[in-house]
Amino acid sequence: MKVAVLGAGIVGVTTAWYLNQSGHEVVLVDRQGDAALETSFANGAQISVSFCEPWANAWVPIKVLKWLARDDSPLLFRPRLELAQMRYGLSFLMQCTTASFERNVEELVQLGRYSHARHKELVAATGIEYDRLEKGILHFFSSQADLDAGVAGAEVMRHHGVDRRVLTREQVLAVEPALASFGPNIYGGTYTPSDESGDALVFTQKLARLCEQGGVQARWNTQILALERQGQQLSGVRVRNAQGGQETLQADVYVVALASYAPALVNPVAECLNIYPAKGYSATLKLKRPERASTVSLLDDTRKIAISRLGDRIRIAGTAELAGMDTRLDSATAQVRCRALVKRYEELFPGVADPSEPNYWTGLRPSTPTNIPYIGRSRRLGNLWFNCGHGTLGWTHGAGSGHALAELIGGRRPDTAFNFYGV
Repeated sequence: MKVAVLGAGIVGVTTAWYLNQSGHEVVLVDRQGDAALETSFANGAQISVSFCEPWANAWVPIKVLKWLARDDSPLLFRPRLELAQMRYGLSFLMQCTTASFERNVEELVQLGRYSHARHKELVAATGIEYDRLEKGILHFFSSQADLDAGVAGAEVMRHHGVDRRVLTREQVLAVEPALASFGPNIYGGTYTPSDESGDALVFTQKLARLCEQGGVQARWNTQILALERQGQQLSGVRVRNAQGGQETLQADVYVVALASYAPALVNPVAECLNIYPAKGYSATLKLKRPERASTVSLLDDTRKIAISRLGDRIRIAGTAELAGMDTRLDSATAQVRCRALVKRYEELFPGVADPSEPNYWTGLRPSTPTNIPYIGRSRRLGNLWFNCGHGTLGWTHGAGSGHALAELIGGRRPDTAFNFYGV
């Protein structure tokens, strides 16, 4: 079959790869000049199978209310007169129950395990290098109350078969000695040795090159304008090509892997995808003293940020801002949130990185109320498939999502208990 994959982030490129490996004719379409230049560009770099809890739980509504007035809060909610935000918000609140949390955790763990296995196979098969570190993820806590909550969270994850270990302060420092100067402020932590980290941008672009070498037709600088429907099928995708002219791309099957931009394209012709953008930030700094920098990927519970080593650079990423499709870095709020990332790193690792030239980035994480992505077939249009809504776990779930969708399109059931959409 001829398959058009719309979107060339980590999810779209892995989907194109596996479809091509299955013998399909694949065209990969993206408005940028290369792969992974938007949501996948400068994320937290963590492949966090064991840290996959959904955002919605019984305590979040209270925390959000406390954070409303803080521009540097981990989760910033900006109420808007916007139907999509209201729909997402109400659905999110309905997921803030213990039963929903347990159900959603199980789904994410199933997808994470499947995806991590596929990721390892893909790296072994392609030999792609991307500053990979297989040293786990260490989550540290700066108060007893936070540690107690972390211990309870670890127990929940162990119930789902996740190896999340509870550590004392001394054990935290043994796992990552670079935290020694901040050690007196650490009350303990949790550690998942099976998790890893690496540069999603580098990996995705290298995989895109291999896709092209294998016969995938990459249509860069091609803006996707609309899906064209005829009866119960899609008849084409209207695009503006690199030369500025409009044309219609036709295929047998269409895959939407457009992250936060999926609803605008899909909802007018098919079901309404409940995906809302969560604006995230990162800062990437050059290391002045790499011998003193961390190598284990970290989660700082106080600031809700991830810290990952990428060769001679350090990536600090986190926070979420529910404020629509805003990708500006020059707003007052954005500047506060970006500077807060660098400030926190200096508190944790004074003098280790060069804060004078921070490489700031922002991107829209495609969040669903459950944190469970749409992976599967449209219930309204027979030749339309979805691979979107991965939230903060696109890098974690990328390989598995791409592999699973290629399996489903080929009429095979993926080897996982994850409940695929429309299947």
